[in-house]
Parts: sequence; C-alpha cells; structure tokens
Amino acid sequence: MKYLFAFALLVLASQVRAQSSDETTIRTIYDEALARGKSYEMLEYLTTKIGSRLSGSPGAAASVEWTRHIMQNFDFDSVWLQPVMVPHWERGQQEVGRVLNSKKMGTVDLNVCALGNSIGTGPEGITGSVVEVKNFDDLKRLGEKNIKGKIVFFNRPMDPTQIQTFTAYGGAVNQRGGGASEAAKYGAVGVIVRSMGINPEDYPHTGSLGYAPNVPKIPAIAVSTKHADLLSNLLKNDAGLQFYFETHCQIFSDAPSFNVVGQINGSEYKDEIIVVGGHLDSWDLAQGAHDDGTGCVQSIEVLRIFKAMGYKPKRTIRAVMFMNEENGLRGGTEYAAQSASKKENHIAAVESDRGGFTPRGFTLSGTDAAKAKIRSWKNLFEPYGLTDFGQEGGGADISPLAPQGTTLIGFLPDSQRYFSYHHTPEDTFDKVDKRELELGAASMAAMIYLIDMHGLK
Repeated sequence: MKYLFAFALLVLASQVRAQSSDETTIRTIYDEALARGKSYEMLEYLTTKIGSRLSGSPGAAASVEWTRHIMQNFDFDSVWLQPVMVPHWERGQQEVGRVLNSKKMGTVDLNVCALGNSIGTGPEGITGSVVEVKNFDDLKRLGEKNIKGKIVFFNRPMDPTQIQTFTAYGGAVNQRGGGASEAAKYGAVGVIVRSMGINPEDYPHTGSLGYAPNVPKIPAIAVSTKHADLLSNLLKNDAGLQFYFETHCQIFSDAPSFNVVGQINGSEYKDEIIVVGGHLDSWDLAQGAHDDGTGCVQSIEVLRIFKAMGYKPKRTIRAVMFMNEENGLRGGTEYAAQSASKKENHIAAVESDRGGFTPRGFTLSGTDAAKAKIRSWKNLFEPYGLTDFGQEGGGADISPLAPQGTTLIGFLPDSQRYFSYHHTPEDTFDKVDKRELELGAASMAAMIYLIDMHGLK
C-alpha cells in the first residue's frame, strides 16, 4: 500500500512540475508579445500601405509577396507559396440606390453597395416596385403573382437580444447569401438586403452571395441598417413607390493566386503538424483590418514569438495565410486537398477570424478526448482573461481539414464590436487596439505551445 501511495506522490509531483513549467513558458510568451511584439506594426503596413485585398486584385497579389517577405525576414525554417485559382469579381464605379416617388419624402438617395459576386445592372439600372419580406417563407406565401417583375427587399434584422453576436449573424445571413436566387425563383428582377449589422448605421455591409444553379441571376445590393428602416417606413405609407438601383460589378475568369505558408520544423514529431492561420484576402470597401488582417499578423506572430524565445517545437508548426475566404474558400479547400494528397498529419489547426479584440477563449471542434484535454488547460489561460472554452466551432479556412481528423480551434475574442466593422468601409487600422491585438497573438501562441508539448491524445 505504501508503494502505491509513494507512486501517487511521484505522479502528483510530476504533474505539479509540468504545470509550473507551462505557467513559466506561457508567461514568457505573453511577455514577448506585449513588450516586443511585431503584430501591430505588421498590421499597420498590411492595412495602410497595401489596403484592401479582394481575391484576384492587385492588393491581394501585393499582400502575398509582402507576407512571404515578412516570414522570410523572421527566418522561419521554410516559406513557400501554394498556388490556387481564385474568383475575380470587381465592384466597379459607385453604386446608386434611390427611392423615386414616395408620397412622404419624394426622391430619396439610400446608402447601398453591391453584394460580392453579384452581377451588375449596367448603366441602365433597374427600376421597380418593392416587396418587403422577412424570410424565404414570405416569398413562398406571396408567390410569383406578387413578386414577378418587382424588387424584393429582405429586411430581417440581426437579433439584438443575442449575447453572442455570431449567433445573431447566423440567424440573418442566409438572406444575403441565398436571397437573390430565392427571389429569382418567383420572377424578381433585383434584391435589396438589409446589412448584416446590429446597430443603426449609415454605411452598408457587403458580403458574398451565391447563385443557385438553373436559376436566373439577378443583381443584389445591401442597404445600410438606418436606410433599411427608412425604406420600410416609406413602404408602409406608400406600397407602390418605385426604387431604382444601379451597379457596375463584373465577374471575370478565375485568377491565379497563392496561399502563403511559413514553417518551423518539429524536432521530435516532425510529421505531426499544427497549423495557425487567418485569411489574407479582404473585401474591397476598406483596409480589411479586423477581417482578417489581425488574424494574419497574429498567426505570423505566433511563429515569431517561438523564434524569439528560442523555443524548439516538438511538432512542426505552420502559419498559413489563406487566400479567398471571403467569396469562395478556395485557399482553405486547396490547402486541405494538397495536405490529403501528401498524406500529411494535421493534429490541430487554429484560426483567427473574429477580429483582433480582447481574448475570451477558444471554440473547439474535434473528438471528445481532444476537447477535454484542451479544456483541462483552462486554468493556465484564466490569469490572462480567457475563460470560454465551451463553444463548438473552428474556422472557415481550416474547416476542410476536418475530414482528416484534425482538431479545429477558433480563437474567440470579444465579439460585441465586430459587426460594426465587418465587411464595411469602417474596417480600418485605427479600429484595432494594439494591446488587444498582442494579447490575442500571445493567447494563440500559448495554445499552440500546449498542444505541441502535450499532444491531444
């Protein structure tokens, strides 16, 4: 009996030493990020010198070369470009949205923008009466006789009572993604969609739509939340008012581009790969700071921190800048396909694509054993303000790795301000706080350190 007791004491002492070592290393990670971090200066260059980076654009091409250069300068063990063909959509000149003949206000200009991947109206524009709906069931109820030849106005707000803003987004975004094709089934000639924002705002939010096969393609625009409310009120007073909108967007042939990959080789289990990444592309309305410049520079910073500390990982760690998350997910899909063809073993992937705000925790998707092991480290993160490890999820770009059995982890910052900037002209460098950004990079590095040290089995 006394031998069992002694053995238990040895195991406990070993666990205490491991815990103490992890605490010390994580403290060093945070010290490096907060005192000597490079993420903020990287973000400044990416957003203010290169700017918007929609796939297929000159900005996207410039960001690929700059990212490769940065990772080479940090002396990662290897840096390479992974070719991928991406959609090429261009917005063209400024959109016009105008109420023509309301009884209450006459002609009124509204703040609108084309939805990504939408066809354009051309210079002649589209004019028609407006049918307001909340959802696809409303379309079905109204039917072709009430919709054909008209412009459908989807006006379902994001639910402001949801504490998790991504839940509110998920409850509204299908009208943006599928509204044009659903309305076209009933003969609509165009679509207006309430912007995906919670607050009353003057500026519209863009974002991608998808056209269903074998359904006519019709032009689609987003309207600012304030002007969505205005249009709805005008329709209550005059159901017959006419609306005009004009867009000049075009879809071109797919364009060549790249994912950018930087790697630190593993010393013990080099065939086990841990990925950390964000998407390098952004919408064209602004600088793509929170979506997803922050995720890219945080991911590069993870590897830089390890190099600066002199940390030699057991497993291979990769930073991947994925191209074309916004309107195609081609980069994430291609990365996973190449990984599968090479029979690579990705044990975990971490993505930052919720902005560079204060860290709150991580979302998790994987086996029960892997999730339980990650949650057992919660006490190591609590001193740094990370307490939420209970939500499912990973990230769009890393999701194609799921069939390979990869544990998917999403960096989870505070989300309350995210949808004030998401896909808007307001997503600029000045909206990012340096300390919040650095805390996020350190949190991601700490997670990857723990996975590297202890594995997930």
